[in-house]
Amino acid sequence: MKIVIFSFIALLISFGIVTQSYAHTTVEVEQYAIEAGWVIEPPVVGIRNSVAFKVIEPGEREGTYTGITSAFQNLDATVMYGGASKNIEINSDPKPGYYFSPIIPTKTGSYVVDLQGEIRGVAVDIQIPIEDVESTSVLDFPPKASEGSADVSALKNAISSLQQDVSKLKSGETATSSNGGVSYDFAIFALSIAAAAIILAIIALVKRK
Repeated sequence: MKIVIFSFIALLISFGIVTQSYAHTTVEVEQYAIEAGWVIEPPVVGIRNSVAFKVIEPGEREGTYTGITSAFQNLDATVMYGGASKNIEINSDPKPGYYFSPIIPTKTGSYVVDLQGEIRGVAVDIQIPIEDVESTSVLDFPPKASEGSADVSALKNAISSLQQDVSKLKSGETATSSNGGVSYDFAIFALSIAAAAIILAIIALVKRK
């Protein structure tokens, strides 16, 4: 019975491994299948990554495939983002048919790989969209948004408290000692310093964002 249970669990695990999918796009050019995508997914802005390629053709037996070596010998690859483009250098992976090009995406959004040239005499002129680059928020912990909201809330409370103190001082609700003007001026000076501190905190918060 235990053997059956373990076998069933192993089957589920292996099925999960086989069916794991990545956001890679495959385009067929005659007998060749060209796949492109990010090595690390999801791709995150500012974090080193690589664009991966797989170039294969059908093998001798049905259902098998053969990796194409030196596929980029006469094939140029360009990464495009909006109106910007960059010709990338392709490195060969030890596994035949696999290639990669290191890149650090600097902006979030959609990227496209443009391939121009030929593979063993077969003309290639295609564009392959790859997965959108995301902001660091997908990896941030604790989330910056919640931290920022807490900071803003604290500053709002401080400003509100300062406004109440000023109102009480002007209305006479808050007592100043018998020497009148000097104490009042000192109180106003102290509140001014507090206001300046709050303003500096706001500036620091804005710069941090």
